[in-house]
Amino acid sequence: MLRIVCLLVAMMAPGMTAADVDAVYDFDSRSEEQRYQNLISELRCPKCQNQNIADSNSPISKDMRNAVYQMMLDGKSNDDIVDSLVGRFGEFVKYKPDLESRTFVLWATPFIAVLGGILLVVGVVIRSRRAGMAAPELSAEEQARIDKMLAERNQNGND
Repeated sequence: MLRIVCLLVAMMAPGMTAADVDAVYDFDSRSEEQRYQNLISELRCPKCQNQNIADSNSPISKDMRNAVYQMMLDGKSNDDIVDSLVGRFGEFVKYKPDLESRTFVLWATPFIAVLGGILLVVGVVIRSRRAGMAAPELSAEEQARIDKMLAERNQNGND
């Protein structure tokens, strides 16, 4: 009975250890391989949203990597490859969208936020300096009370 169980485990073991192996791409030169790596690291996975297609294991990323490789073999330029994938999946797949009227706010938001922060700090500093310069005058009665308190303090401190 033990032999049968061992035989069954041995027969099932290769199926349990099979791993999902990514496709291995052959390139003519190191520069082509580097170009491929740059392209797949610059394109975002539509499913994972915050991973590039080089790091994602989703099926759509695998399809996109295959498409990039195939288009490279067909002699397409980087712009043609990116435009093709943008046409298929939308502008979202680009980590750095082009500066257009509809993406202007996306590009301008960091500058607007920094400028707003600087203006806020300048306003607070100016307001605090103005408040410090315009110290209110004490009335004669208030000045007399302060002088009396200081005199009492000095008298108590010397005893």
